[in-house]
Amino acid sequence: QVQLVESGGGLVQAGGSLRLSCAASGRTFSSYTMGWFRQAPGKEREFVASIHWYGGSTRYRDSVKGRFTISRDNAKNTVYLQMNSLKPEDTAVYYCAARFLDSTDYNYWGQGTQVTVSS
Repeated sequence: QVQLVESGGGLVQAGGSLRLSCAASGRTFSSYTMGWFRQAPGKEREFVASIHWYGGSTRYRDSVKGRFTISRDNAKNTVYLQMNSLKPEDTAVYYCAARFLDSTDYNYWGQGTQVTVSS
């Protein structure tokens, strides 16, 4: 079992930055591929970024490439999402998620943190 707790959301002006953190419980954090997802009002939840458990390879949705950076600190059981050059369309609830090794489904989810970007 993994429990995930996000933090770092807030209100920021367009062009600003935020760093989200996701703290995970458990002693096998390094065995989980970690992901960030987001859901805007009235829209489906969408993938934002992920970092693989082995080697730390990363993936991003096209609209955040070059602006967002996902990273992890296995010693602290924490994954981060650095968000720069924020746009109003980035406004959403951001969720941290985990999937064990190379499983296809994210089985563990945090409660979400609100990010609001004003124009």
